Amino acid sequence: MYKILLLPGDGIGPEVVAQARKVLACLVQEHELAVELEEAQVGGSAYALYRDPLPDETLKLARSADAVMLGAVGGPQFDHLDRELRPEKGLLRLRAELDLFANLRPAIMYPALDSASSLKPEHVTGLDILIIRELTGGIYFGEPRGIRTLEGDIRQGFNTLVYSEDEIARIAHIAFRTAQKRNHRLCSVDKANVLEVSELWRDVVGTVHQGYPDVSLSHMYVDNAAMQLVKDPNQFDVVLTDNMFGDILSDIAAMLTGSIGMLPSASLNEKDQGMYEPVHGSAPDIAGKDRANPLATILSVAMMLRYSLNESRLAGLVEQAVHQVIAQGYRTADIVQSGQQPVGTEKMGNAVIHALLQVSHNN
Repeated sequence: MYKILLLPGDGIGPEVVAQARKVLACLVQEHELAVELEEAQVGGSAYALYRDPLPDETLKLARSADAVMLGAVGGPQFDHLDRELRPEKGLLRLRAELDLFANLRPAIMYPALDSASSLKPEHVTGLDILIIRELTGGIYFGEPRGIRTLEGDIRQGFNTLVYSEDEIARIAHIAFRTAQKRNHRLCSVDKANVLEVSELWRDVVGTVHQGYPDVSLSHMYVDNAAMQLVKDPNQFDVVLTDNMFGDILSDIAAMLTGSIGMLPSASLNEKDQGMYEPVHGSAPDIAGKDRANPLATILSVAMMLRYSLNESRLAGLVEQAVHQVIAQGYRTADIVQSGQQPVGTEKMGNAVIHALLQVSHNN
C-alpha cells in the first residue's frame, strides 16, 4: 500500500490536482493500484488557515508518504507577507526537509503540437530533453543572506552561492545514471569562467564522469546554454546544472514544447521518495475558471508511478493516454491552435480518463 500525500496548494493547484486524483482512482479501479491518499495544506492556503506556509502536520504527513503530489503555490495576495511567511518559502522548506535534491524536468515535444512551439517546427520536431537540477543547495539556500543598511543609509541586498563537493557529486551521479538509460550524452552547465563555485562544480562533475566511461560529457556556460536551447535544442539530451541555472533553463525548455502547462517534474531524495508537480505556477488569473491545463499534473502522476512507486507499466499507460488525447485534438486554451475549440480543465481530465480506460483494456 503506497501512501500518497496530495497538496493542492493555491491558484489552479486544486483544479489540476483534482484531475490527478481521478487518474489515480482509475488506476485503483482498473489495475488494483494499492494507494492510500491523504490531503493537506501548503503555501498560501496553509498560511490562510494556520499562519504558516508549511504547517507541522503537513510536514509530518509528507515525511511518512511514499510520494507527494503538489499543485502549485503562491499568489499576489501573499506578496505583502514577510518573506518567511510567503507560500514559496513553505515549498522551499518542504524540499529541504525531505532532502529532495534531484529535480528532473523533461521537455518533450508531442508531434501534434509542433506548430504550438515558439520555435519553427523543424527546430523542435522530436525534442526530448531531460534537465536535472540540483534543488536543495546553491544561492536559494546559501547563508548569509538578507538586506542590510550600509553607511550613508544605502541598502544592500546579499545572497550566498555555495556548494560542497558532496552536494555536487550526488547530483552528478544521478545525471550520469540517467544518461546511461537514455542516449549516453550529458551536458553540464555552469559559469566556471566567472564563479569559483562553478569551477568546483566542473571539477567534481569531471571526476564523477570517470566512473561512467560510456557517457559522453560536455560542459557549457549557462549563457551559451540559454542561447543554444532556442537555437538548436535537439543537440541536448540530459542537462545537469545547479539550482538557479536549472530554474531558468527549465522554463526556457518548457516554452520550446508549446506550453509550460505540458511539463511535469519530479524531485527525489536518495530513497526515491519524491515530490511531483507541474512546472507551471499557480496562475491566479485563470484560477477557478476551468481553463487550466491539467496535463502537466497528470504526467507528474506518471513520473510518480515510475520513480517512487516502481510502477513503470502504469506510468507508460498514463503517458499513452495523454499522447492519445493530444492526437485526438483535445486542447486547453494554452495549446489551442487555429481552427480548434479549446476545452476546459474538467473536460481534458475526463478525456484522459477515457483514453486511459482504452489503453488499459488494450494492454
